[in-house]
Amino acid sequence: MPSHWAFKVSSMVFKEFYFLLHDSGEPRNKDLSKNRLCELPEELCQFISLETLSLYHNGMRLLSPSLANLQALTYLNLSRNLLSSLPPSMFQLSLLRVLIVSNNKLSSLPSSIYSLTHLRQLDVSCNELQSLPAELGQLESLRDLNLRRNQLTTLPEEISELPLVRLDVSCNRISHVPLCYRHLRHLQTISLDSNPLQMPPAQICSKGKYHIFKYLNMEACKSHEELEKHLNLRPTGFKSCLSDQELFTCQFGGLDSGFNSVDSGSKRWSGNESADDFSERSLQMAEVNRDQRNLEEEDEEEDRSPEANNVNVAAEQVNFINSSVTEAIRIDPPTPPLIMPPSEQETSSPSQSQDTTSR
Repeated sequence: MPSHWAFKVSSMVFKEFYFLLHDSGEPRNKDLSKNRLCELPEELCQFISLETLSLYHNGMRLLSPSLANLQALTYLNLSRNLLSSLPPSMFQLSLLRVLIVSNNKLSSLPSSIYSLTHLRQLDVSCNELQSLPAELGQLESLRDLNLRRNQLTTLPEEISELPLVRLDVSCNRISHVPLCYRHLRHLQTISLDSNPLQMPPAQICSKGKYHIFKYLNMEACKSHEELEKHLNLRPTGFKSCLSDQELFTCQFGGLDSGFNSVDSGSKRWSGNESADDFSERSLQMAEVNRDQRNLEEEDEEEDRSPEANNVNVAAEQVNFINSSVTEAIRIDPPTPPLIMPPSEQETSSPSQSQDTTSR
């Protein structure tokens, strides 16, 4: 029988075909589904070139550590068995691309699952999982994740970092979908039905991926705004952004510059600001400035030369002369003429005539 042929033993007792394991060469595919196998045969683990192995619908409760010998294995189907845990040997299969362990009794997944770096499909549906390890987010090649019919109450945020195309978390106990799941850019199908969903509401989830992601994005924006308000520590009553009118009219306890103020500065401080501290600082600054000006004036007086003093004295004298001249130039109001008696006029007339002749 050629080595590439698949060897299938199903619905029969495995021991009846034991001889075929040795006579059929080393097939790359083996299907041992629907047998009454309670454990993995050691002889099967000797086929190191085996690539696909199906042990579907058996009664296996344990897996042999020899499973790690199948280093070429890329497909492993262990669904419908009685497995309560996954052995460490399974996570040494570094080339495994498909792992199906649905319909078992698994209560948890080991954190070592991150070592399956080539895993593209993981089916753990119909188990008893109550939580998922954060290491699940390190499966960089995972495209299909089936978590249907478990007992999950929360979903790890690390799943949002996976390049998932299909995600099924239906029939669980999930009430909230993490907001970061909106970053699942490659996701084409998401199933959330039969969950006690509160965020997003079940009505939104029933409409499909577009409405689910839109809701998550809106909630994320709200949360971001609330976080900004909390970090900025704005007092109650403050708006997120003040208008120009509010900023320059002293509303909300802002400071007024006093320029063109109607109240002449008597009400330049609002009631929300403490003016005492500021007034004390202003007085101190005024005193410092006044002292500095006095020192500068004293230095200037000491540096003055005698010539400058003479110039100043001369300037003062000129100012004094100018002021006296202006006083002399002042025109007094005309006085009314005096009327002389007739006797004096006669006596004064000859004298006037003499003066004229002498001239």
